Amino acid sequence: MSVPVIQVGSCLIATLTEEIGDAEALDLQETLNSRIEKSSATGVLLDISVLETIDSFLGRLLNEITLGARLLGAETVVAGMRPAVAMTLVELGLKLDGVRSTLDAERGLALLGQHLNGNSHT
Repeated sequence: MSVPVIQVGSCLIATLTEEIGDAEALDLQETLNSRIEKSSATGVLLDISVLETIDSFLGRLLNEITLGARLLGAETVVAGMRPAVAMTLVELGLKLDGVRSTLDAERGLALLGQHLNGNSHT
């Protein structure tokens, strides 16, 4: 089961589910890179609010997705990270440098909107 990616304006939105495996995660990375290139999207929202657990592979891949999107000119926000997921990432030693996060998808879209309107404080 692949992760659907929808476009809203100049933003791409992907919602990860608990069923995401390594192959689907890699497919998501390729899909996002391709869609950013084709659509000139300037924002990516990764909604992980339904993930109750995360492994080291997916944690590293989230970082790689963010870095790849940035190289293609898109800002990425990870939305909805649960405390248990955050603790797991810390325990695994994954820092996710440069990954912006918000409590929920609504705030993530607002943050991307600020970035797209030139009001970013980074």
